[in-house]
Amino acid sequence: MSWKVNHLPEVDKDMENLDGSQRIQVERAIAKVSQNPLPNNEGGYGKPLSGKLVGNFKIKLKASGIRIVYRLVKVETTMTVVVVGMRADDEVYIEAEQRLSKYGYI
Repeated sequence: MSWKVNHLPEVDKDMENLDGSQRIQVERAIAKVSQNPLPNNEGGYGKPLSGKLVGNFKIKLKASGIRIVYRLVKVETTMTVVVVGMRADDEVYIEAEQRLSKYGYI
């Protein structure tokens, strides 16, 4: 069963900042993970985050250094992409905290 995927408005800008091949990688990764975005300890692809981002998950595209942070609404089986960005000194995770706070998730 594939989960419904949506994203915060800022993710559109995140995607514009990627080159064409990176965009394709991100879209494929999100599509794959949306098949089972649950935590890996529940048999899914999700890698849990900690600290202020506890309850959220990440997708790591190791070759390109891109990180995707997402959260789940299990009742509605919805996966919300929070941020897409390069892993540079944890900036992507700091941005995820700011966006989640802005929308009242933390």
